[in-house]
Amino acid sequence: MQFPVTRMRRLRRTSAMRSLVQETFLLPSQLIYPLFICPGQGVRKPISSMPGVFNLSIDEALKDAADCAALGIGGLLLFGLPASKDEVGSGAYADDGIVQQALRAMKADASLNSLVLIADACLCEYTSHGHCGVLVGEGADCTVDNDASLPLLAKTAVSLAKAGADIVAPSDMMDGRVAAMRDAMDEAGFTETAIMSYAAKFASAFYGPFREAADSTPQMGDRRGYQMQGTNLREAMREIELDVAEGADMLLAKPAGPYLDVIRATRERFDLPLGAYQVSGEYSALIAAFERGWLDRDRAMMESLLAIRRAGADYIVTYFARDAARLLK
Repeated sequence: MQFPVTRMRRLRRTSAMRSLVQETFLLPSQLIYPLFICPGQGVRKPISSMPGVFNLSIDEALKDAADCAALGIGGLLLFGLPASKDEVGSGAYADDGIVQQALRAMKADASLNSLVLIADACLCEYTSHGHCGVLVGEGADCTVDNDASLPLLAKTAVSLAKAGADIVAPSDMMDGRVAAMRDAMDEAGFTETAIMSYAAKFASAFYGPFREAADSTPQMGDRRGYQMQGTNLREAMREIELDVAEGADMLLAKPAGPYLDVIRATRERFDLPLGAYQVSGEYSALIAAFERGWLDRDRAMMESLLAIRRAGADYIVTYFARDAARLLK
């Protein structure tokens, strides 16, 4: 049909009409809020490159978790800042590790039962060199040993499941890590603990602020030898297919905004629950624009999240989760 019979503006005329025909929705239950857990008591340390985000001691993290539960947010993604680090990241799989302690405290609080507790399973926050696995070689020849890293990642998954994680989320991008974690958790009796694989994690400039938050900047080299090249969509599909075959229950793409095409392609090809991580650089760039008055905070925040949902994400990890949930209540 041609104009004037078809007038698209008829369905945009009022707020009520626009609401009636809205195609994409965002609910608080579809949001996951990241928390950075550190040792101590009463610690709420601002992260300079991520205004509004903090390193939190467990007692302070419990307060933020309670706020998330009250807002109807779906879950928390926990990262740890250990008191000390070593070359093999032993704090990641220690029974008294900082995230393990936080998980036990949160599981003991009945008011938080509505929150799904997700534990990031990587070594980078716990290694003295900042890489996501065991290093071999010296100087320019130094590299991450994929196969030597797998047993440590599997130990990490078991330790987190034992502490109460509902979901273990491997973010290291080692080949075979999902199968290693699944086998280890099943053998330890944690057959019901799900794996949410960072199946398509790209080597991105948008991770910069996170590395301050998690104190995980590599001390030598970078992570492009194991994180994905941003130019390769077909390779991302292969990565995801392998993780699905190894037993992943859920998928996560990272970053979100610069890789909406990856989210869409993943949604069209795979049936597993799919999420996306709106990473630190995406958050900080928007915050900088808000602080300068260049963008309307609420509208731009919601538009960025709805774009991720429209691309096909079922859930979103975002530092905006609490702000967005308040608008959605």
